[in-house]
Amino acid sequence: MSASSPLFSAEKNALQTDWHEAITEACGRIAPTWPLDQINAINPFWEMRHQSVTSVAARMAALNGTCFLNQEALAIDPASKDTIQSVTMPDHWRNLSAQLDRHRDMAHQVGWQDEIVHQISQFCGDYFQRLDAGEFQASAQHLYYSWLEMTRSDRGIAIVMEAPSLPGQFRVLPDQCHDLIANAFDALALYKEHTTEYAHALLLDINGWSSWGSYLRWQSRLQNNETDLLPGLLAIRLAWELVLWRHVQQIDDAIFADLKQRWINQWQAWPSILASHEKSQVTGWQLQARAESAYQQQMAEKLLGSSADETAVDQPPPLQAAFCIDVRSEVFRRALEAQDRAIQTLGFAGFFGMPIAYRPRGTEFHRPQLPGLLAPSLEVTETESSARVCRQTLARQTHWLKFASSAPASFSYIESFGIARLGRLVKNTFLGDKSRHPVDKLHEGNGEFEIRRDGVLLSTTEKAELVAGILQAMSLTRQFAPIVLLVGHGSSTRNNPHAAGLDCGACGGQTGSVNVRVLAYLLNDSDVRSVLAEQGLSIPQETRFIGALHDTTTDEVICSGEVPQEILNWLQQAGQQARRERAGRLGLGNDADIDRAIKRRSQDWSEVRPEWGLAGNASLIVAPRSRTRHLNLEGRSFLHDYRWREDDGFGVLELIMTAPMLVTHWINFQYFASVTDNLHYGSGNKVLHNVVGGHLGVFEGNGGDLRIGLPLQSIHDGHQWVHEPLRLSVYIVAPREAITDIASRHVVVRELIDNDWLYLFRLDDEQGIIERFYRQQWETT
Repeated sequence: MSASSPLFSAEKNALQTDWHEAITEACGRIAPTWPLDQINAINPFWEMRHQSVTSVAARMAALNGTCFLNQEALAIDPASKDTIQSVTMPDHWRNLSAQLDRHRDMAHQVGWQDEIVHQISQFCGDYFQRLDAGEFQASAQHLYYSWLEMTRSDRGIAIVMEAPSLPGQFRVLPDQCHDLIANAFDALALYKEHTTEYAHALLLDINGWSSWGSYLRWQSRLQNNETDLLPGLLAIRLAWELVLWRHVQQIDDAIFADLKQRWINQWQAWPSILASHEKSQVTGWQLQARAESAYQQQMAEKLLGSSADETAVDQPPPLQAAFCIDVRSEVFRRALEAQDRAIQTLGFAGFFGMPIAYRPRGTEFHRPQLPGLLAPSLEVTETESSARVCRQTLARQTHWLKFASSAPASFSYIESFGIARLGRLVKNTFLGDKSRHPVDKLHEGNGEFEIRRDGVLLSTTEKAELVAGILQAMSLTRQFAPIVLLVGHGSSTRNNPHAAGLDCGACGGQTGSVNVRVLAYLLNDSDVRSVLAEQGLSIPQETRFIGALHDTTTDEVICSGEVPQEILNWLQQAGQQARRERAGRLGLGNDADIDRAIKRRSQDWSEVRPEWGLAGNASLIVAPRSRTRHLNLEGRSFLHDYRWREDDGFGVLELIMTAPMLVTHWINFQYFASVTDNLHYGSGNKVLHNVVGGHLGVFEGNGGDLRIGLPLQSIHDGHQWVHEPLRLSVYIVAPREAITDIASRHVVVRELIDNDWLYLFRLDDEQGIIERFYRQQWETT
């Protein structure tokens, strides 16, 4: 079967076609998870956004016990401050393996459910690592049959499970993926109309690997292909169900009779199971809405409590600095603006509108530097004259970095290079500098770049068109400072598999360093400026654009070019102010030297909480900075600059509502789900993490499912949650008609608003009101 062929061919009978439709829908519900070195936050229920959030919550709870409502966070009614009695979750659907565990002595025997997840997960770790290495071209059939061959030769399962006749059941399974699915559903799917739910529940048993399969499908679709391995994963999980059904039927009549009756009863009861979960969540969603309303009330008081800061100035500001909209930038921007009233900061998506992939010169390495929603349309590499590191150096750095830093390799490293290297290894482990990907060192200079589309270098006119759109989207078209900093961001931590999750989500889990350097290079190009001037966008000759990087762990900003000492002083003082603001949340309020303590955390290999990332995020504000400059938003707001009067046709607003708004929703709901149900949608205790396949993900311990989402230490300080799970509140300063029109033309935007995945508000400065847009209606809040 080819990678792109449908699971069932047209000549198969109608019964199989019904199964095909069911599994296609079930597989379509699984959202992707990105690899560790390219972490993109995502709403894990993204593919079900066409349903209301409450419906999805009830269905997920009924299928596998997923909890959308954090009982601890909602234990206090925010309106009355009265303690609310926690509601016990009704029983949920249980697959055959879980049903059969009722007959296991769980104190002395391994449970079927645990063994199945472990066995499939170990196979997937090896299979997807080899697939990632390019050893074969996979398909659903190849995935299923590879598992089947491995399982047929594995005698250990029968020994562990004390089931000597079990291997015989694997030998008689069909070799073809579609035949297995048809046989299993024929035997086990008692009600055709509920088959999708059963298939979905099976995928949720191995949700981490299902999410990885969804990621591969996502990447395939970005390349206009359709390679979907999820039906193969479903076939593997279904095979285990069919094997257990036949195995029990063969060895124990009494247990089989009980299992069969329970199975029949559960299929008959599915509608009532779902209804019971819908009913049980009513109070919880009311409390959730109250908590969100309490936050929105605070925001309303801030936003409406004082007027915009529209101080008129005749002279250009001494400094303009454009930051990512990331909530951590809000703290630093406020601190930088406090250094001089004339300093102007801007907020823009952290990839700075550059739809690029980065390829270091002379290598085959290729890294996307843009949101996971998009495929790169441009490729960037250094020019020959500015390339700093050759291919051999990069290969050597990467090889020995992996070799020397992995625990099992330490002894081999010493054996290879002698005891003299032991001291260096210990020093790097305990006292070394922050860990960096070797590729990030290649572009630290302020060099020149080649930019290609489909292998062809961009012309000067094409470069000018690219940056003109970016400047317009940044609201940076009228006045230019002598120095304009383009500030990407990244983090500095050690011994942290999830480090990319602290870097820029808009850059595909990378730092924004490449993006800002490339953009600065283009904007400083005299030929590009000449074309821009012909188009009516004049940049003063004395203006220089400089790429910079904000280290969100230490709140230091490093510039790639020379800047006046006064600006360096401002950046240093702003960093000190930002570190002091963050110190309390890090538990450093009483530390005598906060600056040194925070920097020390970034280099401490044992530190599990080097920074809080985007914890606390709750709102996106799309407005001129003047509208929020006077406000302390506590590092909880994404800030995107926007001036609607300069947006002819509202094309910029459309871009914001269809890209940054979606990305911030993804971040917001990843944090939401990781708090409300870390068991299913968080990655557990990071102290126990083991990296799978170099970068595919982590196990918690040495097995179980692939873990997705945020570690507990990223959202909990050991005593309480540091992130309050609130759905994103979006505030836009723009006319009603423009917002309504964009929402009506974009289904995804409309689904997020109307199905309660986020809140959308309009701030009307002229009338001094805030209005909510919901289901094509405007309502004053």
